[in-house]
Amino acid sequence: MNIVSVNYATLGDLKKGSYIVIDGEPCRIVEITRAKTGKHGSAKAHVVAISVFTGQKKTLVAPVDTRVQVPIIEKRLGQILADMGDVVQIMDMETYDTFEVEKPTDDEQLVSKLQPGVTVEYWIIMGRPKIMRVRSS
Repeated sequence: MNIVSVNYATLGDLKKGSYIVIDGEPCRIVEITRAKTGKHGSAKAHVVAISVFTGQKKTLVAPVDTRVQVPIIEKRLGQILADMGDVVQIMDMETYDTFEVEKPTDDEQLVSKLQPGVTVEYWIIMGRPKIMRVRSS
């Protein structure tokens, strides 16, 4: 898995649905507003984002020309080998590496489909894997 897992972007270039790192946590932007300020100030951006891993709401207010971290998201396929309660064991379909991933807590429909033998799409974000969806066979 990657060690360097962030890029940099200007805050003004990001839009709703983009990903950003706030307080060291990868987040998906759900709302972004830009406000022009007075004669000598710079335009500000107000970002509301939801953490990918914890689901917590995070906010950021900064000038639009601020450089911010953007997580590199690696999308991969894997097969579930074992269901071990709150954790599932996955084998990567390309490298055949096996590892354990916590089950998502925010999507009950997804959790009900996680059974041994099922192919899933998982994302590696900042070195941490997260199951995103079940792939149909």
